[in-house]
Amino acid sequence: MAHRIISQIVITGSRVLGRAFAEAYRQASASQKYAAAAGKGSTGNTFTSSGLTLDEACKILNVPPPKGGETNMEQVMERFKLLFDQNDPKKGGSFYLQSKILRARERIELEVREAKETAEREQELRDGWKPKVFKDR
Repeated sequence: MAHRIISQIVITGSRVLGRAFAEAYRQASASQKYAAAAGKGSTGNTFTSSGLTLDEACKILNVPPPKGGETNMEQVMERFKLLFDQNDPKKGGSFYLQSKILRARERIELEVREAKETAEREQELRDGWKPKVFKDR
C-alpha cells in the first residue's frame, strides 16, 4: 500500500516538473524570438551593454557628436571628470548618474575607436597590405 502512494507522489511530481520545464522553455523561446525581432529593427547605433545611443551619450556629457569619427577627446575627458566628480556618492551625488556618465564616455570612445579602425582598414585596402618586418630578428 505504501509503495503505491509513494509511486503516485513520484509520478505526480514528475508531471508537475515536466509541465513547468515545458512552460519555461516556451517562454524562453518566445522571449528569444522577441529579442531577435527587436534587434533587427534597431539601427545598430546602441551600445549593447547599456542601450545608450551616441546622441544620448553626447547629451549627457554635453559635447558635440563625433563628425567622421573624430572628436575632441580632451573635451570629452574634461567633461567626464567634472561630472563624474560632481556626482560622487560620497559627496552627496548619485551613483546612477555617475554610472550614466561613465557609460556615456565609454560609448563615445567606442564610436571613435570603431571609426579609427574602419579608417585604418580602408587605408590599408587603398595602399595594399604591407607586412611589418622587424630587422632585429
